[in-house]
Amino acid sequence: MFEQITLDYGYDGLEPHIDALTVETHYAKHHATYTTNFNKALEKAGIDSTDAVSILANLDSVKDEADRNAIRNNGGGYFNHNLYFENFSSNPAKEPVGELKAKIDETFGSLDALKEKLTALATGQFGSGWAWLSVTPSGDLVVSSSANQDNPISLCTGNIPILALDVWEHAYYLKYKNLRGDYIKAFFEALDWEKVSRKYSELK
Repeated sequence: MFEQITLDYGYDGLEPHIDALTVETHYAKHHATYTTNFNKALEKAGIDSTDAVSILANLDSVKDEADRNAIRNNGGGYFNHNLYFENFSSNPAKEPVGELKAKIDETFGSLDALKEKLTALATGQFGSGWAWLSVTPSGDLVVSSSANQDNPISLCTGNIPILALDVWEHAYYLKYKNLRGDYIKAFFEALDWEKVSRKYSELK
């Protein structure tokens, strides 16, 4: 059975950038519901719940369309939110380190340039969705966006995300209302680049 990650900060630990009520509602209600429904969908489909990445990468193997859609939506919600919440910190490193820093500079020119690309993708995502920084099978970095709870894994790109920027309204509306751009700036203030750097090194 899949479980939510355990937060290493309190609901108020991302203040003033992301407010406590949003973190509590987002994590304890939205993310919890995705996790519960993912487990239920897997049980109904008779799928062993051991590896979320493999499950999402092989959705075509789920023959029943209703089961496949339930796994796509709720499994995506489970995986995406785990990554989203895991990369925050109450005392975040403001810049990447080591291999990730070097790769960002090589690929995008600078951290600011990468942030600009992610911001453009997140701002331009029509309706609900995500912006991603992912690692390709060859160890390169790419940015992308996706709608709803899809991600680079469920879209069969072969890439594994290491940074997830949630632009569903429930991620920001309580504090920022319709000002998605202000929330995106706040997201980067709470993002711990040391955690993202570790993910890159592990995957590479």
